[in-house]
Amino acid sequence: MNGKKGSIEINIPHHHHHQDTPSKSTKTSADEVGKKNSRDGGLFAACKGWILDVWAFAKEDKNRVIFSLKVGFAVLLVSLLILFQAPYEVFGTNIIWSILTVAIMFEYTVGATFNRGFNRALGSLLAGIFAVAIAQAALCSGRVAEPYIIGISIFFIGAVTSFMKLWPSLVPYEYGFRVILFTFCLIVVSGYRMGNPVRTAMERLYSIAIGGFVAVLVNVLIFPIWAGEQLHKELVNHFDSVADSLEECVRKYLEDDGSDHPEFSKTVMDEFPDEPAYRKCRSTLNSSAKLETLANSAKWEPPHGRFRHFFYPWSEYVKVGAVLRYCAYEVMALHGVLHSEIQAPYNLRIAFQSEISEASNQAAELVRSLGKDINNMKHTLQTSLLKRLHASTERLQRAIDMHSYLLTTSNHEATAEYSSKPLPKIAHTLSSTLSNDLSNSLADLNKNGDLGGQEPTLTQNSSFLLPVPAAESYHESMKKQQRRLYSWPSREVDDFELDGGLEMDFLPRMRALESTAALSLATFTSLLIEFVARLDHLVEAVDELAKMAKFKHY
Repeated sequence: MNGKKGSIEINIPHHHHHQDTPSKSTKTSADEVGKKNSRDGGLFAACKGWILDVWAFAKEDKNRVIFSLKVGFAVLLVSLLILFQAPYEVFGTNIIWSILTVAIMFEYTVGATFNRGFNRALGSLLAGIFAVAIAQAALCSGRVAEPYIIGISIFFIGAVTSFMKLWPSLVPYEYGFRVILFTFCLIVVSGYRMGNPVRTAMERLYSIAIGGFVAVLVNVLIFPIWAGEQLHKELVNHFDSVADSLEECVRKYLEDDGSDHPEFSKTVMDEFPDEPAYRKCRSTLNSSAKLETLANSAKWEPPHGRFRHFFYPWSEYVKVGAVLRYCAYEVMALHGVLHSEIQAPYNLRIAFQSEISEASNQAAELVRSLGKDINNMKHTLQTSLLKRLHASTERLQRAIDMHSYLLTTSNHEATAEYSSKPLPKIAHTLSSTLSNDLSNSLADLNKNGDLGGQEPTLTQNSSFLLPVPAAESYHESMKKQQRRLYSWPSREVDDFELDGGLEMDFLPRMRALESTAALSLATFTSLLIEFVARLDHLVEAVDELAKMAKFKHY
């Protein structure tokens, strides 16, 4: 021990220092092992997460797996023509075009494959005819003019096909014009170098035919995925989504007492994890392109399954989907009122609970019934259900009309009350401040001699008497509570008292905001009534589809 009292110095011999190096290296190696294990664990977790995502994606729609296996099988069948020596000697090197045809032509649904195959076949045929004609004309013109003719023809075909595929009525055949362009160029250029354009064109045409035949055969015979069936199921699901979203919105609107309202302002719009039906309804609004694509593909499909007659009215499905989307717009507007910042009082919503619930439940029942009829391909008259829905809507409208004073009385009461009553009482803290200011002002007046040298005193008989705050009544406490509830942005009661206690227009503005909050209920009910009104058009569209598709009558 040396130094100050209580201090201890420990001298470590120098010959022990060499033991520090192994300990440090051991620690370093341990850290490296830990980092390596963490990296390996993170890589394993990432791989596991990716596998789970792939499994969930495949489980969501098993047709995705079937489609992938079918494409692999079709490419394998065509590749056997090259892998085996005998077919390769028969077809030659141009058989590679059959593999390209399968890879390009094989689509998810049968109808899309037929559509792509038609564009491929027609484009290849026209390109072959043009290529042979141009090649023969170039050969007859001589070796000098031949490359110029071929170059000019390639420029002309490229410009014309690129312009025509932009024509609005020819947009569905855009792939066909693209096939014409690259097939023509390949045949003409290769024929120019090989010296026999006719043979080159014929070999590539039958190679394309082989690839197209294999693609269609595999897609139709092995677990076919029909675009018509996909369109049928998609439309039925949209009916259920709109009905579920309507019921969910009305239920939350009538159950919400305002306790969870502040969370809405912090939530990103269109991202409400506790409302799955809302997200499904939102997907209905974005279904226009998908329904049109499925309908265009279904037109190419032969009669199959439940759709056994020719010229099935697939375009009517698109029309019904369009009318359904107009109904979904109203449901989304209802959700907007549900998640708005300014809300009607809970007791006011409950006052119309029975009428709102009855109208919404019957509207959802009608939408589900229409979707069920389309799913079962039967036509039932919805007259009774539609009449009951109209009666419920009329009762809701009558209830709003009879009790409309609940929605607009705040302004009238505020005006009458404000015109018949003096200024509101000043808060105690504010009155003490004003008392000091008033004393100072009177002192200044006394110095100036305006009051005749007499210093006024604040007595009970004085005209400058400030009101003494009495015990707060129940009515006053309720008014303060209303100020908290109807203020937007929300403010504390003290802010009202301090900032606006002496403003003449404070109470009318506060009551006007109360009226605005009450009118949000009128907005909600009017949107619900508008939704019911649009259901009439939806019923007409479904009836037209049932008539043209020859649904069974019940």
